[in-house]
Amino acid sequence: MQDKLLLIDRISTFAGKTFAWSVVIMTIAICYEVFMRYVLRAPTTWAYDAGYMLYGALFVMAGAYALATGAHVRGDVLYRLFPTRWQAGVDLVLYILFFFPGVIALIYSGWIFAERSWAIREVSSASPAGLPIYHFKALIPLAACFLLLQGIAEVIRCILCLKNGYWPSRVQDVKDIDAASAQDYIDLEDQPR
Repeated sequence: MQDKLLLIDRISTFAGKTFAWSVVIMTIAICYEVFMRYVLRAPTTWAYDAGYMLYGALFVMAGAYALATGAHVRGDVLYRLFPTRWQAGVDLVLYILFFFPGVIALIYSGWIFAERSWAIREVSSASPAGLPIYHFKALIPLAACFLLLQGIAEVIRCILCLKNGYWPSRVQDVKDIDAASAQDYIDLEDQPR
């Protein structure tokens, strides 16, 4: 089972890291726009659209990556002090009550939203360039499917933790400094005096 969980984590991590490159492309487009606008006095008609579409793509496609690596913002002032099984139980209830209904609604409505956009070959109305945006709208249900897959892996982790008393391992990418220092503090408290 652990191999399957790590495979799902790797899929989510791959998708997140792939779309992280949109930051580089967006930075180049914005720098080009600034140069054209302020140095050559010839602004582009497409840079604004490109910037917000690339940022939107990064934002929606990073969700599963953040979930896989435990990088989501969490109000864990009390949560991190709970015993491991309590953490798993709280997570399991929250996934069932809130996460899955929200993600399923996002898949459903995102599919309709993207389908309509593809049907009319929608273009941006925010600038004169009229860049096509239907490709980017298709990322909404795709991102929700990645979230659903990662959510299933997280629920399985919760069930395994409830059963075994410890969290199954996950893909390690970056380490949150606050979480690491909090863990160090908790570890120091556990040491005999």
